[in-house]
Amino acid sequence: MQCGDPTGTGEGGPGYKYKDELPVDLPPAPTDPTGARRLYGRGLLAMANAGPDTNGSQFFVVYGDSALRPNYTVFGTVGADGLTTLDKVAARGIEPTAEDPAPVDGTPALRTELLRVRPSCRH
Repeated sequence: MQCGDPTGTGEGGPGYKYKDELPVDLPPAPTDPTGARRLYGRGLLAMANAGPDTNGSQFFVVYGDSALRPNYTVFGTVGADGLTTLDKVAARGIEPTAEDPAPVDGTPALRTELLRVRPSCRH
């Protein structure tokens, strides 16, 4: 589930970009025989981008284990309560559009807002 676009179009950003801090400790994706993809597990928070070093305000919440190239900076995880909410959002699916009546990616059908984000420390 992609978030953080101030325009709501999937194209907006904060007007600045910063460098990647790519993950080096994600396990290989078991479904990728090439070994190029990594497992971004359910509940990870990672920066969305348009290529190397283009991080801005957009990020995604992984609602199901995903095999992705390790091109996305991981910056947190969703706690147990948040995972319950994330499951409810995912279960409602993606909002269809005239251009894509059966989308697999896009705006959640259930309107979703992040109301509270809590930092956690790991030492």
